[in-house]
Amino acid sequence: MKLTGKKLQQIARARAESLPGVSNGQPFTESLDVYKVADKVFLIVTDDPDELIITIKADPDHGDALRQDYPTIIPGRYLDNEHWVSVGAGSGISEDLVKDLVDDSYELVRESLPQKDRPND
Repeated sequence: MKLTGKKLQQIARARAESLPGVSNGQPFTESLDVYKVADKVFLIVTDDPDELIITIKADPDHGDALRQDYPTIIPGRYLDNEHWVSVGAGSGISEDLVKDLVDDSYELVRESLPQKDRPND
């Protein structure tokens, strides 16, 4: 089953909210729902109905591979294009892939934190 943009965002939000130590809010603008671990961003969900995407952190090599493999994964909106990708609904974008991308983004950010600031699993 092909995901809609709205469903992609629902999956990403639910996955992020299930992870330890996650907070969310709209610190930049009302149209960007931002998820953080220890005050570091790992997921942005765009609330613009004309742009139903999520933006996640990715290792640069993995981000390159994702952009090559999926036409609806593009360089990250709003952030450093080398370390962030934006994901829209489209061919090959599945619920499992969205969950894995959110998990990977969370872990990249979590691992960059000092040990004392890392949430417990």
